[in-house]
Amino acid sequence: MLLLSATCVKAQKDDPVIATINGEDILRSEFEYSYNKNNSEGVIDKKTVEEYIDLFINYKLKVVAALEMKLDTLSSFKKDFSKYRDLQIKPTIATSDDVEREAMKVYDDWRKGIGDNDLIRPAHILIGVSQTASEEEFEAAKVRIDSVYDALIGGRADFAEMAEKVSSDVESAKKGGVLPWISPGRTIKEFEQVAYSLQPGEMSKPFQTVSGYHIVLMKDRKKPEPYDSLRNSIVNYLERRNIRKQIASQKIEDIVKRSEGELSREDVMSHMADSMSRVDLDFRYLIKEYHDGLLLYEAASRMVWDKAAKDEEGLAAYYNKHKKRYKWNEPRFKGIAYHVKTEADKQGVKECVKDLPFDEWARALKLEFNNDTILRIRVEKGIFKVGDNALIDSEIFGKDVEVKINPVYPINAVYGKLLKKGPEDYTDVRAQVTADYQDLLEKAWVEELRKRYTFSVKRDVLSTVNNH
Repeated sequence: MLLLSATCVKAQKDDPVIATINGEDILRSEFEYSYNKNNSEGVIDKKTVEEYIDLFINYKLKVVAALEMKLDTLSSFKKDFSKYRDLQIKPTIATSDDVEREAMKVYDDWRKGIGDNDLIRPAHILIGVSQTASEEEFEAAKVRIDSVYDALIGGRADFAEMAEKVSSDVESAKKGGVLPWISPGRTIKEFEQVAYSLQPGEMSKPFQTVSGYHIVLMKDRKKPEPYDSLRNSIVNYLERRNIRKQIASQKIEDIVKRSEGELSREDVMSHMADSMSRVDLDFRYLIKEYHDGLLLYEAASRMVWDKAAKDEEGLAAYYNKHKKRYKWNEPRFKGIAYHVKTEADKQGVKECVKDLPFDEWARALKLEFNNDTILRIRVEKGIFKVGDNALIDSEIFGKDVEVKINPVYPINAVYGKLLKKGPEDYTDVRAQVTADYQDLLEKAWVEELRKRYTFSVKRDVLSTVNNH
């Protein structure tokens, strides 16, 4: 007990409390982790420690609010958090020794398959024939492979050059017909039997397999290399196949099985995360950062982002109060540039949308002119400034620009109105208004949280950040 007490005192001295938020002590190490990560090299808007502490407190207050809203009990939160946590843990479960054992197993299985045989490096020329080919096609392929063979044994042709010219095996043809090293059981039985009967420099007569007709030239033979010679390539192969993830999953399953129902997979992963967090501060705060970040995202969606996006009255009121902020420096065209096949459709488009609200135009045009089988119109809808659309630049803004004609939809037209004094209402600048309204809600939320929860900062400890 005395030893444990002394250890706790030393830990508090080495990592003092920097702030207390809603009764929870925040250690200096956690603040440093967050500050250094968000103010590293390459960050444009770097903050001083004094500036960042306020942002940090706001962040923590939102997390407190999210926990009070019980967002951590949502199944979606649990699923997302567990998935991320497990991704961080699994690579640490599979050790280098585990990977080494798997590599040796792969090598041993490979050697057993080879037995006392050599490895061979053949080259071949293939005249490919489909198994469904006619008798005439088989006969033609046979005549061709025989003529190739006659040219080779008569010295009138070089094997590599002939392979490059006529072989149906495109990949090996690029290399003069040379194949990778082959071990027993790794290729077609008939091919293997012929190839293994040859010594380096020997060439086979034409023979048939399911792929067609072959001629094989044996390039080299050798005994299998020892494990040490192949180890790196085997390990790299296993790493590409995510062997560590497979090993980790198997170890976790074994622990669950040995517990005989006492532990679930989630219990095992949670225990591992707790154990790692006690000895690795970076890991602890990485997991905590993701945990709190997920909570904050859900809370902010409810309190700010979704709330602003759906509050039509609030958006309208905000826009009407800040109209000057959304004025344009130049006119805009609110409407459509469209392309049709007939003069009747050119007029029909205008009739279709003239009495509808602007945000309903796209749906109405699709229903009227573009059903599942017939497409009669191509259309671009929006609020355009000069340079956004060549047809609108020409027709509305009087610019001398080239307007390309689509041969399928040769008739070009525009419809809408020119806005000279700025937006008609907030829907014309919805994205900007929504973003600004969200900022307003965000500030109001933070202000309310700062009043609802208690917090304090130890300025003497804050002054030691990154300097102790």
